[in-house]
Amino acid sequence: MKKIVLTGAAGRLGSLLREPLSKMADHLISSDLPEGIGELYNGESYQQADLAAYDQVHALLEDADMVVHFGAIGDEAPFETLLGPNIVGAYNIWEAAYQHGLRRVVYASSVHAVGMHSRTDGIGLDAPHKPDTFYGLAKCFAEDLARLYWDKRGVEAVCMRILSCAPVTNARALGTWLSNDDLVHLVEQSVNTPSTGFTVVYGVSNNDRCPVDNSMANFLGYRPKDNAEQFAAQILADHPREDINDPAQRCLGGPFAAVELGDSGLAKMNRVADNEQAE
Repeated sequence: MKKIVLTGAAGRLGSLLREPLSKMADHLISSDLPEGIGELYNGESYQQADLAAYDQVHALLEDADMVVHFGAIGDEAPFETLLGPNIVGAYNIWEAAYQHGLRRVVYASSVHAVGMHSRTDGIGLDAPHKPDTFYGLAKCFAEDLARLYWDKRGVEAVCMRILSCAPVTNARALGTWLSNDDLVHLVEQSVNTPSTGFTVVYGVSNNDRCPVDNSMANFLGYRPKDNAEQFAAQILADHPREDINDPAQRCLGGPFAAVELGDSGLAKMNRVADNEQAE
């Protein structure tokens, strides 16, 4: 491709994707809110833009072939806080993609779009939306927007429902973990697959305890290699029992399923430092 745009390039997942995406096109435009993101890779340039401002998004996507959209507030927050970057921002991306004739939007959706489903339901990609937060609701909106723009305007989309792209610190993550390498592989396949139409795929590694079914998206060629079972002995020794009455342990959305609407979900998570900058 000649030009790919990456939003959310200053975030932890976005920063992980910059180098591989810079090798997939003649020109990578990385974008976020800060004035800069430090040293750039060969073929990469940086353009500051506010997702909630349509004119800035429209200018950002000019002459692009594809946009990899990771820009958003990545946590639960009051609806009014999420409205601009997560909801209006999604509309601005798809509308600008349509106006400029982009082939595809590769979107960082989230398990929180279906976060109130039980981990034991074994849901597939056809499971109904069941958001756990306003944050998850915004992901549902963007997925439906993607479907609408494919059905009515022919803009392809791959909506990657990322589960837990972070170090494994609890029993839930033994099923939901997405390694950094598998994340990069998923994005590469979402960009490179010749035709996708509207597609949803779960962003999860090849875990023995995986709680979701990705078989309907096999055509993407996403074949994750990492497996969280390598962490199981230590994790289960530290957390021998789960409380099935606790939605944070029972539901796919983890702590997001238990917080009050508008309250941070990340604040309830047992996060540890991640030298690989995963989210």
